[in-house]
Amino acid sequence: MSILVIGSSNTDLVVRSEKMPKPGETLLGGTFFVNPGGKGANQAVAAARLGEKITFCCMTGCDDYGRAAKNLFDREGIDTSYVFSTPDCASGVALIIVDAKGENSIVVASGANLKLLPEDIDRIEGYENFDIVLCQLETPVETVCHAARRVKRNGGRFVLNPAPACALPDDLLSMVDIITPNETEAEFLSGVKISDCDSAVKAAEVLAGKGIGTVIITLGSKGALLYQDGRSEVIPAFKVKAVDTTAAGDVFNGALCVALSEGKDMRQAIRFAQAASSIAVTRPGAQQSAPSREDVEKVLNKSNE
Repeated sequence: MSILVIGSSNTDLVVRSEKMPKPGETLLGGTFFVNPGGKGANQAVAAARLGEKITFCCMTGCDDYGRAAKNLFDREGIDTSYVFSTPDCASGVALIIVDAKGENSIVVASGANLKLLPEDIDRIEGYENFDIVLCQLETPVETVCHAARRVKRNGGRFVLNPAPACALPDDLLSMVDIITPNETEAEFLSGVKISDCDSAVKAAEVLAGKGIGTVIITLGSKGALLYQDGRSEVIPAFKVKAVDTTAAGDVFNGALCVALSEGKDMRQAIRFAQAASSIAVTRPGAQQSAPSREDVEKVLNKSNE
């Protein structure tokens, strides 16, 4: 079996700064660099580096950024049969500021990502061969809904990383097998302000009430809340010094799907994903921060000593 990732491909334009600028403030920053990014692409690359067979579906522009992205996916061993391009607009771009604490602020110009439409999803063959289909929200919601319906018709598992947060129809949520919001996204989707573990559980209960089978709320350095079958558990995070959190959630999601496709139970899969993301935050950049399988196994083995 394999994993299908449907989502965005962006080029990240990154500036390091001692602090985030206030409204109207101009700062002299530090290093500038250009990285491949986009939540969908980040998740596909993260999963591929962990040894899984990955197919990626996205829309790029007919420009240098789009061509460079496809070449990178090919080098990572990703099936790019459904990496489409459009002449109608430019490839997606993200403007990112990373401060001295490793926290980031991001603005995305979606470009061609918004041209990935339901009819493109219908161009993908062999849905029955995908154990897991993973989506995010940097492409049109109607496209995500269509993908979910295709997955449900073919018996696969549909995983939704609801980022960036936006209003979602209940019929989409009812088709989600696993949802993986962070605190902000969980608050937006549930209407519950999250301030502690108890409020996170309440938010998870609201989401589960919409028909979602498993809710995983990532809580940063506090770990991840797993809510499944009416039971909740907080799984502690690995303790590391963060350098850049840009793709932490994307690496978590890619690794989670790899672990589940290998037959790990949900708690084991979350632990595997946490190990992968704990490595990613110690490295700069998005896709280049994604660890290898060997890296993740070392962290897990050390935690078991």
